[in-house]
Amino acid sequence: MLEEHGFDVQMVGSRKTGTMPNKNHEGWPGLRIDEIDEKARLSVPQVLPNVFAVNAGSNDCLQSFKLEEAGDRLNYLLEYLWKTSPDSTIILSTLIVSADEQTNAYVNFVNNQYRALAKQKANAQKKIVFVEMNCEAGPQVDCSVDGIHPDNDGYEKMAKLWMNGFLEALQKGFLPEQKV
Repeated sequence: MLEEHGFDVQMVGSRKTGTMPNKNHEGWPGLRIDEIDEKARLSVPQVLPNVFAVNAGSNDCLQSFKLEEAGDRLNYLLEYLWKTSPDSTIILSTLIVSADEQTNAYVNFVNNQYRALAKQKANAQKKIVFVEMNCEAGPQVDCSVDGIHPDNDGYEKMAKLWMNGFLEALQKGFLPEQKV
């Protein structure tokens, strides 16, 4: 989708999965924000991305792990990313809906922290774009394989929302020469 919009994309990261030729990434299933932070400290200095697409915290919600501090943990991660790759842009998203009522309440609680954090970073002139995934256009419970993870339709919905975030970053002048 990025390439269809004229972006010159080189995915980076320590992992390679999927069937597309450009399949490097730093996505880690099953990890909480603090664990993702640990992985970032190993790979980010090696690959120095200019754009980070960040969707982290679902596992914190599933594990009910220190949810009142989720925004602080995410802030710590975001500041590390900017410090290590100083001219980078962060495209941050909310978490998607969960079929489990209690987990979804946690998701909503954490998402409110993310909304406030994104606003705070934008007000501080940080290169951040906020993508609302937990919305009507985002994946719903009926676009889920297990009540947590999206099916192909759900991922397509997420991709469109991520794309809107990249286009907003471009419009704001956050992306260098349309290369991400």
